[in-house]
Amino acid sequence: MKRNVMTFINKHQLLTKESTVLVGVSGGPDSMALLHFLHSIREEWNLKLIAISIDHQLRADSSTADLLYVRKMCGNWGIACVGASLDVPSYKQDNRVGTQVAAREMRYQYFAEQMEKYQADYLALGHHGDDQVETMLMGLSRSANSSALAGIPITRRFATGAIIRPLLRVTKEEIETYCQTHNIMPRIDPTNYETNYTRNFFRKNVLPLLKEKNRNIHTTVQHLSETLQQDENYMRDEAEKVLHETVKLDPDIKKATIKIDMFHTHPDALQRRTFHLILNYLYNRPPKDLSYIHEEQFFALLRSDKGKLRMDFPSGLKLEKSYEKIMFYFSSQHTYNPSYHKTLEIPGRLDLPDGSTIVSLYNDNYQEQDEYSYFCNVDQIALPLHIRSRHEGDRMRWKGLEGSKKLKDIFIDAKIPQSERDKWPILTDDNGEILWLIGLKKGQPKHHTKNNTSYIQIIYEKGDM
Repeated sequence: MKRNVMTFINKHQLLTKESTVLVGVSGGPDSMALLHFLHSIREEWNLKLIAISIDHQLRADSSTADLLYVRKMCGNWGIACVGASLDVPSYKQDNRVGTQVAAREMRYQYFAEQMEKYQADYLALGHHGDDQVETMLMGLSRSANSSALAGIPITRRFATGAIIRPLLRVTKEEIETYCQTHNIMPRIDPTNYETNYTRNFFRKNVLPLLKEKNRNIHTTVQHLSETLQQDENYMRDEAEKVLHETVKLDPDIKKATIKIDMFHTHPDALQRRTFHLILNYLYNRPPKDLSYIHEEQFFALLRSDKGKLRMDFPSGLKLEKSYEKIMFYFSSQHTYNPSYHKTLEIPGRLDLPDGSTIVSLYNDNYQEQDEYSYFCNVDQIALPLHIRSRHEGDRMRWKGLEGSKKLKDIFIDAKIPQSERDKWPILTDDNGEILWLIGLKKGQPKHHTKNNTSYIQIIYEKGDM
């Protein structure tokens, strides 16, 4: 086994000499074999080893005994040991998650703290080849997302360094033989034999059948995992670019907005991965009832010809299509009041709630107006000017229009999403006359005298989408 593990380490450059390595040790065969192996190369590689052992408080005195066993063996081998007792049952209840999720989250949080404390380069974990096969089978049975089939990564960035898994190319049988050869008497967790856990079901009932057909299934699956992870890493990086280009993320209210026209320019594979990146951003912990069905619903919404649609996702997440945008938001966080009213000094500058900016100044020379600028003669309006959000019944008029038109109808004609209308900036004079529905329509002031050659120039600087 040692030769196989060293070959694997060198191939993937998992370790460097003179580094600090924390080793997650439960007392079972896998972690004890890993600890012993790293101990055997410690002097050659000049490694600083620290064993990290955790009592999850799930098996009464038995888990405490595991911790004491690890400490004893570390003492025999001259390895520093750090132990902790974590209250997983309380965490499980407080966060409303399953036992395995609670234990994993608390365990990795503690690992990260110890990595920081010791400024460690690596956290070595004892996952092996059989674990890899089981993980990929579980992904196949649970998910229609290709990333879930990639299995356990050999290494990944973590805290101050990286997680490494040097045993992924060896089997459980090889590990047990290694323990026997080196007189290691590991602790055995009795829950490993209970098939109510999904992993144990595959371990007991499925893996033996696969090994009957291919004794080297762990090698085959590990190669598949590595290639899938390389593909997924590349696609994830590309999806991150799509996310940056086409999606606005609002961290304050956990909201995401997609520009549909830009989103459509990218391949379906990247659209799908970007959708999952959005969900990962919005959900602190993806709900169990989130499935490929919701992915299909999202794409149906994306491709629908209807201008306005809405659907519900798990845990209160809403998806709302409004013309050329799709918004993701949680209902409890989408009830904020977007209204505002600000006086615009001249010259002056106003920052609006959506990140946009209004700049005002006097100008002796009239200039051509564009979509984001407005000119008027000082004599035509009543000062001071105001920037506000819309009011019920707002109307405006402009040159060539008989009478006036409701802002609501202007928004509808321009296909402005409902969620954006209440915060849309409006320029009015002190009499309340709407001079400019900014970026959409310019009004016609009631006063037409131009005795003054001084002009007011308003410039709108649009924020991000």
